Amino acid sequence: MNTYTLKKDENDALFLLNEKNERQSVLSLLELTGNKKIFAFYGQMGAGKTTFLKQLCSEMGTDDVVNSPTFAIVNVYELEGTNAQRFGAELYHFDCYRIKDIREAQDFGAEEYLYSGNYCFIEWPEMIDALLPDDLVKITITPQDNGDRQLTIE
Repeated sequence: MNTYTLKKDENDALFLLNEKNERQSVLSLLELTGNKKIFAFYGQMGAGKTTFLKQLCSEMGTDDVVNSPTFAIVNVYELEGTNAQRFGAELYHFDCYRIKDIREAQDFGAEEYLYSGNYCFIEWPEMIDALLPDDLVKITITPQDNGDRQLTIE
């Protein structure tokens, strides 16, 4: 388990501070987790899951507008050129908050996305827990009193 502080700089861009207080890009998260491509984001409403994912997807190179797919349940973001070669042509961003039954996730093809080999970032993963592979990366974002966020990676 690794713990980081998630902070904003003077331009409102997010970055990580490790235990040695060294600044790292949000993108370094992918390097820390090896070849894993499925990331489950846990945290209360307003913890910063979507904000974090906006920064991460931007650093991965998407030009698409990254927002919470609350009503669509999944958004697909395109990558091109060297970014596509590095990360794949598509990124998948799930928001499972409104899912009431695992069948809803099956109906929209969640398993096809999860086992596609592309990066999948899932908010409210507890709603589709039965579909998730065992080797995913669990990330918990916890708001701190000073406005920073604690990011715990399992």
